[in-house]
Amino acid sequence: MIKVSVMYPNQPGARFDHAYYKDKHMPLVQARMGANCRFYTVDKGLGGGAPGEPPTYVGMCHIYCDSVEAFQAGFGPHAKEIMGDIPNYTDLQPIVQISEVVVGQP
Repeated sequence: MIKVSVMYPNQPGARFDHAYYKDKHMPLVQARMGANCRFYTVDKGLGGGAPGEPPTYVGMCHIYCDSVEAFQAGFGPHAKEIMGDIPNYTDLQPIVQISEVVVGQP
């Protein structure tokens, strides 16, 4: 299984609409990817590593797929529409990482 993490850096003055991201953008991603997206999670940054430190990322999602190929098959045909929705919730540039899940929940 792989995980595609999309992370939005916490930058002063940046706009990030958590409600839109959770309620509209990620359901759009799920709908377009269909069965290629096994499930996803959405995170809202609360703090950094030290007490009182701001979060490194204001928001992020993690999309779980069987393989990189499954992700590409689900996302690729809809990339323009999905990426075109980003300005509706943020003015930040996302950081993307694809990881192999080596330990997960049973």
